[in-house]
Amino acid sequence: MMPTPPRALTGGVALLERAVSYTLGNLMLVTDESMANPTPCREWDLRALLAHLDDALTALAEAAEFGRVSLEPAAPVPGDPAAAVRARAGELLGAWSGEPRDLVSLGGTSMTTGLIAGAGALEVAVHGWDVARACGHDRPLPPALAGEMLELSALFVTGADRPERFAAPIEVTGRATSGDRLLAFLGRRP
Repeated sequence: MMPTPPRALTGGVALLERAVSYTLGNLMLVTDESMANPTPCREWDLRALLAHLDDALTALAEAAEFGRVSLEPAAPVPGDPAAAVRARAGELLGAWSGEPRDLVSLGGTSMTTGLIAGAGALEVAVHGWDVARACGHDRPLPPALAGEMLELSALFVTGADRPERFAAPIEVTGRATSGDRLLAFLGRRP
């Protein structure tokens, strides 16, 4: 008997929409003056984080539109990076609003749409939290969204991802919120 997949995988597109919505709210905090601010992502300032987020949103839109994700980074959009990311988020939501594909090719490997959308939701929401922190604001991840992403996080982040893509997990108390547990698992200090 096959194990039941985490509930968040079956609702991946809805999870991705909620993650984008949370992040769009945080992008409103960005100012020209904050672009050089450090972020929770090692060695990145806010401008670099926004470029990475723009690239991730482009890849997720490609997945929905074309059924494949290029591993080549997207060309940076000139002008205001936060405005570019907000526009890209709108394109992403439009791309995912149609009938979802069953499979998406990521570098030649086929993955389910739910897996791609779940991974995208994790990336977008956590980087949305990073944006708020870089702007000097504490905007916790919504509890239900964080709880579903916490379910998925062990599927997407393994020991092989550390210390390059993610720092070591940080210990939290048993009373920590689902958002704090997720952030700590990903090596961020909630």
